[in-house]
Amino acid sequence: MMLEKRISGAAALASAVLAVAACATGGSSRQTTAEALTAILAADHRSAENRARDRYRHPKETLLFFGIRPEMRVLEVWPEPGWYTEVIAPLVREKGKYYAAVIAADPTSKYITERLEAYRRKLAERADLYDRVSVVTFPTDGGDAVPPGSVDMVVTFRNIHNWMSRDRAAQAFTTMYRALRPGGVLGVVEHRGNPALPQDVSAKSGYVIEDYAIKLIEAQGFRLVAKSEVNANAKDTKDYEQGVWTLPPTYRLGDKDREKYAGIGESDRFTLRFVKPKK
Repeated sequence: MMLEKRISGAAALASAVLAVAACATGGSSRQTTAEALTAILAADHRSAENRARDRYRHPKETLLFFGIRPEMRVLEVWPEPGWYTEVIAPLVREKGKYYAAVIAADPTSKYITERLEAYRRKLAERADLYDRVSVVTFPTDGGDAVPPGSVDMVVTFRNIHNWMSRDRAAQAFTTMYRALRPGGVLGVVEHRGNPALPQDVSAKSGYVIEDYAIKLIEAQGFRLVAKSEVNANAKDTKDYEQGVWTLPPTYRLGDKDREKYAGIGESDRFTLRFVKPKK
């Protein structure tokens, strides 16, 4: 019975995405893309836990702000554990391409090894949705994840602080710049730091000041074209004992003041769209 339901749900999802993607001649419109995203977000391949985070992450509005379309070649940087993979991969499966640029393997790190194994299991468990996903390694030394100029869009969600902690942020954005075709789009979401405080170059709290991020990214050749407040959260005071990980979904303090942090919700985030200028 469950298998039949899964097959039925996958077929309905595929039909919905195909139908809206085929509606527009010469490329999908914002409206048809929005309809496809609505179908994907409601589909049964997403867990109740992941759906519960939609109110903080606003995936439909965020991806539409970036300008995503079903016919695009999209590279997501460090997609594990696959929250946005569930949304983007089905959207572009028929007419575009999804590249999962995963963290580089490290046999000495149990965390990274388990993270990559779990992600690959996730893809294998729903081959009906993820069979066309291309998993590539994302280098943080400025090298190439995919052939230069081969993708239409690069997206990354809440990763800048990770690269800053490794002193690899500039190199990471150089890799993204090289991957994009001229005129291609870079979409970025990150925990927004307090602009009244100096930026910790290692971003130990997990927060990054918006202007700092913009300067960092533009220094690699990108041009900022738009900002969105879709992922803003005015309740986030950004001054917690365990940084951004004090808030849900991590709750690093365990049960200590858990109700308080649940009331705040997930972090305040900036959402930015850049382009790679045409030569």
